[in-house]
Amino acid sequence: MTLASLLLASRPKTLPAAIVPVVAATALVHAEGFEAHMGLSLCAMFGAIFIQIATNFLNDAIDFSKGADTETRLGPQRVTQSGLMTGKQVMVAGALCLLVAAGFGVPLVLTAGWPILLIGLVSLYFAYGYTGGPFPLAYRGLGDLFVILFFGLVAVGGVYFIQTEVLRWSALVLGIQVGCLSTVLIAINNIRDMNQDVLVGKRTFAVRFGLLASRLEVIFLFLLTFCLSVYWVQQGLSSLAYGSMAAIPSASVVAYLVTTRPPGPFYNKLLALSAVTLILFCIGFVAGALW
Repeated sequence: MTLASLLLASRPKTLPAAIVPVVAATALVHAEGFEAHMGLSLCAMFGAIFIQIATNFLNDAIDFSKGADTETRLGPQRVTQSGLMTGKQVMVAGALCLLVAAGFGVPLVLTAGWPILLIGLVSLYFAYGYTGGPFPLAYRGLGDLFVILFFGLVAVGGVYFIQTEVLRWSALVLGIQVGCLSTVLIAINNIRDMNQDVLVGKRTFAVRFGLLASRLEVIFLFLLTFCLSVYWVQQGLSSLAYGSMAAIPSASVVAYLVTTRPPGPFYNKLLALSAVTLILFCIGFVAGALW
């Protein structure tokens, strides 16, 4: 086990899905005239980052143990499958990350009370339950719904509630937008791996409903994200809508390529571009909030 192995297993390219909800929610708090407490936002962000890293560690070990990761995988290298770390080492590293995440959650619970405690406990469990446990979501075709809920509605709504002690429709709309863009990542990942997943009984959305439905899912997620920007215009926050449109060009490229290129290693580049789309949305949204 080396630092390089740990960094590889943490999957840094997935971390925007943990960071963007916190940053975007804090920007919304500022745009609506509330005082944004940066210390609380940082605790939420680092807590989310360590939960994401823990999920990646646990997923690495569990997928290998279930035969989902083999030497024929099309995605990035996995440390358990490649022998860089043992399954036990990866699981222990994941557990330690969950402990760190829980530590960052303490100030949030002390500030906002039991709702945040409940969110935190459920999030900690699903770091494992996403691929492990008696009902692994990723193996039941519920991964996409999970991402929309936890990387969108729960993450954005939770940060917004911590900062304001109220929950408005604006937080839910932003949560859906961020959740949809984050779900594009897992949708593309599942399209890439669908031929391997079906062999090990991993019934993702792509395996259950096929290639065409998965491609339409990606297009729908992008369309819903940008159509919801009309809400910001109606609320007199047009700058939020215009700023978030910075992500439309890259989203258009992803939508075009995912509908014209067959599943394969090329989808790793689409994953990276989808992450860029999420980041551009966040940057534009923050710029609009500051404006």
